Amino acid sequence: MATQAERGTNFMAKFRNLKKLTAHDFMTVWDHYDMDGNGYIEDGELDAFFRELIQTSGGPETISDAMLTEMKKCFMEAYDMNEDGKISLTELSNILPTDENFLLLFRAQQPLRSSVEFMEAWRKYDTDRSGFIESLELKHFLLDLLTQQKTHVEDKELDDYTKAILEHFDSNKDGKLEIKEMARLLPVQENFLMRFEGSLKPGKAGKTILTKKDFDRVFDHYDKDKNGKIEGAELAGFLKDLMEHEEEDLDLQNLEDNVTALLEICDVNKDGTLQKDELRMVLCAGDIRDDE
Repeated sequence: MATQAERGTNFMAKFRNLKKLTAHDFMTVWDHYDMDGNGYIEDGELDAFFRELIQTSGGPETISDAMLTEMKKCFMEAYDMNEDGKISLTELSNILPTDENFLLLFRAQQPLRSSVEFMEAWRKYDTDRSGFIESLELKHFLLDLLTQQKTHVEDKELDDYTKAILEHFDSNKDGKLEIKEMARLLPVQENFLMRFEGSLKPGKAGKTILTKKDFDRVFDHYDKDKNGKIEGAELAGFLKDLMEHEEEDLDLQNLEDNVTALLEICDVNKDGTLQKDELRMVLCAGDIRDDE
């Protein structure tokens, strides 16, 4: 990660009036501080952002570590809505407001509650099943989002928004969004499986054993329609979380291959779904620890 000295002078000083940022300026700021491109400003990125924000907003040119810590704490208490210790695109839009309607998309769009919802959105807008969200499909997504917020835009504005989204989220510049790029645009509130890191217990022969209560919580989370099966977008959402949990590269083909492989091994009755006993084989090799 580049240090402040390596990045040169205060980046934000180039924006003389932070209250008059254009949408393009805002995204330029975002891209500058989200240096690792993971969809958040965090850790060293966060320190650099707040130090330069304070200086640009009329604060002292020299800021001690103690002063930075105190002022950063105040900002995070005000703007870190989900209290995860980092700044998302939506949260930054509240710190650096702009009058341009483009940012209403991000102010209004709260993170999705689960990866199941993400996969439902992906399947809805990848209408040609190409494995990508292409320009026209992305335009439909933005139009639906604006319609939900009762915001009217002309076709020219919608085209501009679509181009702006692709400019900042299409990392390989192929004119369409891969699943991991769409995940940056449409973030999930949390990877649900990460909740159980502390409660997973090592079992025999390297197995992992969940409590019955925790196992039921996992199953109920992904069984969104409560029909006793994890299937379709529910299964894809579960695999998305599992791949991220295991730090596998999120690629649609890889995701689909994992779904196929999982069903081949664990779908005992071959109905294309995972029932409770079958999910138990995936998560804890069949072993569940009694609740304490």
